[in-house]
Amino acid sequence: MELRRDERDVMEGVRDRGEALVGRAVQWCLIPSGSRDLDGLARQLEVLETAFGGLPGEVARRPLAPSSDVDAQGRRTEQEHTDALQLTVRPEAPIQVVLTGHYDTVYGPESRFGEVRRRADGALNGPGIADMKGGLSVMLGALEAFETCAGREAVGYRVLLSPDEEVGSPASAPLLAELGRTAHLGLTFEPAMGEAGALASSRKGSGNFAVAVSGRAAHAGRDFAAGRNAVAAAARLAAALDELNGRLGGVTVNVARIDGGGALNVVPASAVVRFNVRTTDETGARWAEEQISKAVAAAARQDGITLVRHGGFTRPPKPANGAQQALFAGFRAAGADLGIELDWAPSGGVCEGNNLFAAGLPNLDTLGVRGGAIHSLDEFAWPDSFAERAALSALALMRMASGDIDARGIKAMMGAG
Repeated sequence: MELRRDERDVMEGVRDRGEALVGRAVQWCLIPSGSRDLDGLARQLEVLETAFGGLPGEVARRPLAPSSDVDAQGRRTEQEHTDALQLTVRPEAPIQVVLTGHYDTVYGPESRFGEVRRRADGALNGPGIADMKGGLSVMLGALEAFETCAGREAVGYRVLLSPDEEVGSPASAPLLAELGRTAHLGLTFEPAMGEAGALASSRKGSGNFAVAVSGRAAHAGRDFAAGRNAVAAAARLAAALDELNGRLGGVTVNVARIDGGGALNVVPASAVVRFNVRTTDETGARWAEEQISKAVAAAARQDGITLVRHGGFTRPPKPANGAQQALFAGFRAAGADLGIELDWAPSGGVCEGNNLFAAGLPNLDTLGVRGGAIHSLDEFAWPDSFAERAALSALALMRMASGDIDARGIKAMMGAG
């Protein structure tokens, strides 16, 4: 369908603000905000609070409880988090949308990746420029544009910006579930997939695990037989976990790290095995849980060795069910009217979209900028994609308001599987 006059006017406004959307993201990238950098995250939160406070509605900080972790000695620890930021606009409107994003990055204060530069090909290279400070600017740009249209009163929305997505959303997960239950549709602004900017059709589920192994210290020369080597036991467990790969389709186990040991003349008394599991469905998740339990039990049968398992599945699988397909079709039609050819494809990655889907909310979660090389020093975003993607979401919101995208009907399809 052709753009209506009111749609054209809003889209022109987005295009006129393209450079501002880019410049805002560049400034945000200059604020270091690694997931464990509480000072940097606090500064970023203040900036976002002011920026999103320019929209109508109520801005509020949502305190997050500490999350648990395991240190290198296998001891349980608590990790503090800065607040999440929530914006609530027109909660009484007949159509409700949840928009989510995160303001943490994978680049801690020790990273040498601290500024944004323009590459020779025109792309912007910088920490979080794609994942996802660029996405936050796109989200805000879409909402700013939507608030200029006459039909906005039909749609209310809640925005949630979290500080812990890059570490699995351990503290913000309850808020994601809470908001996911309140709305018809969800939009998340992770970077689009690939150079062409495809959207994620489905996502695997993900679980993060740590197994603390305890043995008995002894002198490696004088009293070796009295020792019980925790590092060796951890290595055997790691090998057993790795052997799970290929046994059930769609399930992968990545043994990512073993902590432990010290001086070469000491039998090590403690170690920690850390690993991630990905699965395409709940059947695979249950199978993986069973196999992990068996591997841990087998390792614990060694004399003088004890093991304690921590962690679990934090992001359930997100399949491309009928509701997801219908939502994508609405965005694809909007994209076509803007001259954007949208495709979608499965992703092995996980994000807040998994959490929203688990709460019963159909959602698209790769509505941010076109770019790539995320989580590396080569992370980049294409400047022209900022206005492009903001226009796409703004137009989709307008069509939710007009009924061209049937938000209630799509939400009802979730019950059909």
